[in-house]
Amino acid sequence: MPELVFFSGTMDCGKSTLALQIEHNRSARGLQGMLFTRDDRAGEGRLSSRLGLVTEAVEAGEAFDFHAHLVRHLTAGGRTDYVIADEAQFLSPEQIDQLARVVDDLGIDVFAFGITTDFRTKLFPGSQRLMELADRIEVLQVEALCWCGARATHNARTVDGRMVVEGAQVVVGDVGGEGLRGEVGYEVLCRRHHRRRLTAAAARAGTLSPDVLPVDAQGRSGAAGAVRVSAPRPPA
Repeated sequence: MPELVFFSGTMDCGKSTLALQIEHNRSARGLQGMLFTRDDRAGEGRLSSRLGLVTEAVEAGEAFDFHAHLVRHLTAGGRTDYVIADEAQFLSPEQIDQLARVVDDLGIDVFAFGITTDFRTKLFPGSQRLMELADRIEVLQVEALCWCGARATHNARTVDGRMVVEGAQVVVGDVGGEGLRGEVGYEVLCRRHHRRRLTAAAARAGTLSPDVLPVDAQGRSGAAGAVRVSAPRPPA
């Protein structure tokens, strides 16, 4: 039976790489697929992996109708054995419903790839709808790591090197962009350091400073911060 499968994980865990691998494996067996993406870091109509792999894809904008697009393609004599939808978190709930109809009405497998929560730890509407409708949800086993070495579970947004928790839900950027003045960057963190807003850059700054210890002061102030300690005096 055809399925709607949602492959989820944090940023930097290999979702787009797996999407391209599925495309390669199936096309190598003579199957014909249709690739969709939205707001990919490589630009419009591109499906890219951070490993450097890039292929062309159909850009699924806000007004795009997956079901109608596939119906037109099939009616014109085209063939589609499977559908890959990358960056699925950016799709609307209505578009996820369309992908479900592609599975149920047209008998085509749909593989959707996306992150579940945004930089505020809130569910993306598209990801939420996928979790409600998918036949299977596959959490990717290639774990992204926080700078501390723990398993990364949260996506953080940085502006001018500082973590932010307010702003538009969708702003295109990339992992490793933190510290670039005036640009948006993203970083994956464990829950503890996301809650403390302690990014890799902030941790490095705290380590290099002789009088700042980057520990959680939430118990006293109700907000993450750094506790200043006095540097030891040199011996007389």
